[in-house]
Amino acid sequence: MNVLAIAEQKDGSLRRISSEVVTAARSVADAIGGSVHALLITPAVGDAASVGRFGADVVHVATAPAYDADVYAATIADHVRSGDYFAVLFGAGGQGRDLAPRVAAKLDVPLATDATSLEVDGGELVITRPVYAGRAFATVVLDAKPRIVSIRPNTFRPQESERTATVENIATSSVPSRVKVRETKAASGGRVDVGEASIVVSGGRGLKGPEHWHLLEALRDALGPAAALGASRAVVDAGWRPHAEQVGQTGKTVSPQLYFAVGISGAMQHLAGMRSARTIVAINRDPDAPIFKIADYGIVGDAHEVLPKLVEEIRKGH
Repeated sequence: MNVLAIAEQKDGSLRRISSEVVTAARSVADAIGGSVHALLITPAVGDAASVGRFGADVVHVATAPAYDADVYAATIADHVRSGDYFAVLFGAGGQGRDLAPRVAAKLDVPLATDATSLEVDGGELVITRPVYAGRAFATVVLDAKPRIVSIRPNTFRPQESERTATVENIATSSVPSRVKVRETKAASGGRVDVGEASIVVSGGRGLKGPEHWHLLEALRDALGPAAALGASRAVVDAGWRPHAEQVGQTGKTVSPQLYFAVGISGAMQHLAGMRSARTIVAINRDPDAPIFKIADYGIVGDAHEVLPKLVEEIRKGH
C-alpha cells in the first residue's frame, strides 16, 4: 500500500507546508514498505519533479483553473478511489482545512485533523493531535481505509532526499463548478507569510491601539526580511490587524526560530498556535502574565518604551 500526499504550489514553487506533508508521508510509507505518491492540482505547473526532493516517488499532476473547492475535492476523491492508499495526508493550512473534510465526506471515512505525530504500530496509523486548545494530546486510530489526516503546519521538519520523482498527468474531475473566480490579489508588501516566517513579531491588546503598530513594524524591519508580523485574536477581532496575521487556535500555527510576544497576555488560544517556537521573547507590563510561564526571555515593561530601545540595539548589532 502507498501513501498519498496532497501538495500545493505557489507561483510554481512547492509550499513549505507541502514539503512537510511529503516528508510525513515518506516516514509512514517507509514504515509500511510502500511508496509515496503526491497529487498536485494547480493552474500552472512549475517544477513538479521537485516534490521528489522530500521523498515522493510519483507526482500526479492535474491542471485546473484557480482554486475551486468543488473541483479540487472531486479530483482528489476520484484519484484516491482509483488507488490503493493506506493514508491520504493534507497540510492543515487554509486550502487543506477546506479540502480535507470535503474529501473525507466524499469517501465516507473519518478525518483526523492537526496531527503533530504519526507512527505505524501493528499495521495501524497512530495519530497524535492536540485537543482542548492544546491543553492535552489525544492518540487516535482511524477505523477506515484510507486514513485521512491533516498535518499541523510547522510540526514535521522537511527532510530532503535524493529521489527523482516520476511525473504523471491525470484528468481533472468534470464536476460542475459553482464558483467563478474573477480576480486573484496577492498580499501587499511582498512580505513572508507569518505561517512560514523564521522570525515572528506578534502584538496584542497591550499595544493599546492600531496607531501604535509602527513600533512592531520597526522591530520587524530591524530583524530583516525573514521576519513577519503576527497578532492575537483580540487584536484581529477588534479590527486592528487582518485575519491573515492571526496566530492561535483559530488563526495560524507558527513554529519560528524566534517569536516576540508583545503586549500579549498568553491566553491558551494564542499559546496553542505558537508554543512550539524555538525561542520565545515576551514583553508585557504585567509580571504575572501567563505568557512569561512559557517564555525563554521576559521583559517586564511598557512596550512603548521597550521596543524603541530594542530596535536601536538590534540596529547597532547589524
